[in-house]
Amino acid sequence: MANVLPAERRLEVLAALVNGTSIRAASRMTGVHQDTIGRFGQAIGEGCARLHDRLVRDLTCPLVDLDEMHSWCGRRQVHVDPAQHDAATSGEQWIWAAICRTSKLVIAWHVGKRDQESADALVEDVRARLTVMPQITTDGLGLYAQPIAANFGRAAPYMQTVKNFTARPGKPGTSEKFAVERGVDFIQKRAVFGTPDPAKATNYAIERANLTARQWNARLRRRTLAFSKKLSRHRAAIALHYTYVNLCHLPRNMRGTPAMAAGITDTVWSLQELMDAALAEPAGKKPEPQPLAIPKPEGAARELPAGRGWLRVLPGGSAPSAPTAPQSPPVVPVAASPEPEPPPSQPPPERRRMVQLSLFGERESPIGGDDGGIQ
Repeated sequence: MANVLPAERRLEVLAALVNGTSIRAASRMTGVHQDTIGRFGQAIGEGCARLHDRLVRDLTCPLVDLDEMHSWCGRRQVHVDPAQHDAATSGEQWIWAAICRTSKLVIAWHVGKRDQESADALVEDVRARLTVMPQITTDGLGLYAQPIAANFGRAAPYMQTVKNFTARPGKPGTSEKFAVERGVDFIQKRAVFGTPDPAKATNYAIERANLTARQWNARLRRRTLAFSKKLSRHRAAIALHYTYVNLCHLPRNMRGTPAMAAGITDTVWSLQELMDAALAEPAGKKPEPQPLAIPKPEGAARELPAGRGWLRVLPGGSAPSAPTAPQSPPVVPVAASPEPEPPPSQPPPERRRMVQLSLFGERESPIGGDDGGIQ
């Protein structure tokens, strides 16, 4: 018991960690050794991951955004020597996250490399926590298409928002390194699967969540020395941040926490409640995929049998009119054929001379001659 921190001191350390303070800074603020703070942060982060698995499941999220965020672990080098460092745990580590846009709830996250295995792990975790087919929006990364088709089907409404960057001249007076800046020229939306609504395809919610993570987690800041040195503690710090945001944080323009908006809890959790629940949370089972219900589309629609979907009226159509008595088809008048024109006038045929044979051997006499008879 002599090596266990008092509850008041642990609460001070936790408050420092969730508000963007590094381990060394938290040690200077609280007087607790940095190794003790590291072990405590890992224990409470792993408990937050188990708590998240128990609470965040059976969700009805209509809009889901997915994105990935860059971070460092072990050492700030892209290429490491496998003989000295483990390539899987050193260098770049990407944080894959999914958020419900309507409630701002972080549904799932995964820490790993920027490869197909990490994309599959995130999408599988998201699918296991949902009970309603959502509209999915991602950036232009092609690693999402395969797991979305495998877990949600090719009929799932999935759209990509692709940012197109252009080089622009930097501000006058800057160094040569910043003489050219890259800016977003325009964003292109393209449907990958299903029939997504382009007006609802955006990544602003997950981009804002990434900004909050970099602000409140010292390990994720750019150009810092506070990055994680061990992958296990890096994953624990990510779990602590997302669980704290879901259960304890009140976003701007919202009356409750994301967990309250999603129907998971009905109160705002305090730091004391989060710490007690995370440290006491036992190991449990991960959520398993449940059948997905297809939500009713907006406007006039008719449900198909056996929950196969909906028939909806497309824009520009007209509603069917009431049935009427059958009518005979209209008689189409047939134009009379024109009378044939008379042939052009021809000169009268020449009068041919008709010869009558004589029965008695007299000489031939033309009919109609001058004498008018037979001679």
